[in-house]
Amino acid sequence: MISVNSLVLYKNQPALVQEASGGKFSIVYCTAPASPGGKPPQFATQKVRDKDIVLLVKQTGGNKSLLPQLLEQEPAEEEAEERTLPLYQLLAEEADAFSTPVSFSDLCDYDGASSEQEVWRLYRSLKASLHFQETENLNFVPRPQDEIQRLKEKNLAKGREQELREAFIQRLKSRQLDLPADAQLMQDVEALALGKTDKSRTMKEAGLTETPEKAHTLLLNTGIWTIFKNPYPARWGLSMQSATEQLASPPQEERTMVDHVAYAIDNAWSADPDDAIAFDGTYVWVHIADPASSVVPDSAIDIAARHRGVTLYLPEGAARMLAEESLEDYALGLTEPKGGVSRALSFKIQLDDKGAISNCDVLKTLVQVKRYTYQQADEEKDSETLAPLFQIAQRNEERRLQNGAVAITLPEVHISVSGEQVEIIPSVHYESADLVREFMLLAGEAAAKFAFKQGLPFPFVSQERPDLPAEVPEGLTGQYKLRRCMRSRSVGVTPMQHAGLGLGMYSQVTSPLRRYSDLVAHQQLRAFIDGRPFLDKDKVLERISAGDASASAAVRAERNSNLHWVLVYLTLHPEWTGDAVVVELRGKQAYCLIPSLAQETLLTPRSSVQLNQVLQVKAGNINIPALSVTFQEV
Repeated sequence: MISVNSLVLYKNQPALVQEASGGKFSIVYCTAPASPGGKPPQFATQKVRDKDIVLLVKQTGGNKSLLPQLLEQEPAEEEAEERTLPLYQLLAEEADAFSTPVSFSDLCDYDGASSEQEVWRLYRSLKASLHFQETENLNFVPRPQDEIQRLKEKNLAKGREQELREAFIQRLKSRQLDLPADAQLMQDVEALALGKTDKSRTMKEAGLTETPEKAHTLLLNTGIWTIFKNPYPARWGLSMQSATEQLASPPQEERTMVDHVAYAIDNAWSADPDDAIAFDGTYVWVHIADPASSVVPDSAIDIAARHRGVTLYLPEGAARMLAEESLEDYALGLTEPKGGVSRALSFKIQLDDKGAISNCDVLKTLVQVKRYTYQQADEEKDSETLAPLFQIAQRNEERRLQNGAVAITLPEVHISVSGEQVEIIPSVHYESADLVREFMLLAGEAAAKFAFKQGLPFPFVSQERPDLPAEVPEGLTGQYKLRRCMRSRSVGVTPMQHAGLGLGMYSQVTSPLRRYSDLVAHQQLRAFIDGRPFLDKDKVLERISAGDASASAAVRAERNSNLHWVLVYLTLHPEWTGDAVVVELRGKQAYCLIPSLAQETLLTPRSSVQLNQVLQVKAGNINIPALSVTFQEV
């Protein structure tokens, strides 16, 4: 019977009973032994019921200082086996020894343990011994010899495994791994570097800080990874593979055959053209790829596209929102199908005498598409075919600027990666890129007005008016200053002004192959045209919000990936030097743009500098895992 001053077992540690009444007890136990620095042991009290404790010794001196002494007297494995072997030999002679539990109090009697120290040491020896297995209520059963042998072999293997693990950790600390064998033991480090977990047992055992950046550094230093490993898509939870579920073939449905040729104008490396433009002498036409003809809302393909948000464009290649194999059926002018005709969702736009949109029809069409690169279009800008398109675009840009649009032009580059080759090419500004931009803006504005007029729930894009300076400096300084004034865009179901574009209302509808919100817009437009039920505002908002969140992750992954490859390029070309244009003065420091890399940096010039002054710089202190580099004046 448990009484005051009894030594009891509480959650596998010794405790003393201080009070006992009606099956309830107040106990004290040690929470921390004395420290080497002289700090006394720490104790805690707890109220428990009789079922929470087990009697070890009925009467003791009641001195709680006994408890930390017991905790410090843990028997070694060999001592535990030696202590319990006589008990095992004694009990094993019984016929039913291996199935009959023996109480701890009986084992104490057989052993002769009576003092608190002896009883506790016997209990810990029994717990550690291979000869006995604990059952319920502090009872123990002897193990058969074959089971003991299996446990011994298992412990030997575990000990050997621990030895191998310790040897691996020592190799890791010295950064001298045995590859490729040790690579298997670094998988948790890779998982941390890729953002799949926030912990690494390996790094913890090696005494290293557990962060993705530190894991990346370790993988580089040990040769598991090379600098050509880009972790950022995975770190943002994105796949570097395109969607795999192929869209069904376009349905057979009634479409209007337009009687003009439309022009798909894009970069030379573009592989997914989803827009083409035309002017028939009366109407402006913007033809857009029509994957919504087969992507049904909430279908498996639709949900997968929503989770991606956008096509992920990386220097290594594109991870497409919709399956690569579907491009042949849905992209415009990508191949030469029968008759050279593509299926499109087309915006037939009528402009008034001031160039503003007076009317828009949305049609399912068949259109003949001719592809141009920007360079080819620029070369033919004065031709009878393309000159009218350039004139319309110029007038639309002037209209937007008069309405307060903000035009910003900053350096851009195209980064490509092939194997271990990284190429950075400054983007050439083509007039035809401006042409395409203006037609896409016309389509977005026309679609927004059409949806608003018809009461169609729709993804509208807006932007608050920026607080622009009274005077804008010339050159890159002015462009940089304008960019810093701009507000973030918003996507919602209520049409509002897009001040940055100089438009009263606007929606993005020109990239349904690679932007989910555009696909939703097309699904709504097609439902309206067909007279089918369309999504209500709440469902549209839910879908575009989910897609926009995924798209934001893709933007961050693209930005980090681009910087990663810039740093790889600089590592491969230590002789690199380039121009840095001063765009802001910050005391003795200058904030600069580096056009040939499309990067920005803060540096300390050797002498005083002026805005828009060009400095020659070189790169140093490149830290690829930290995405950092220091530029210095040459």
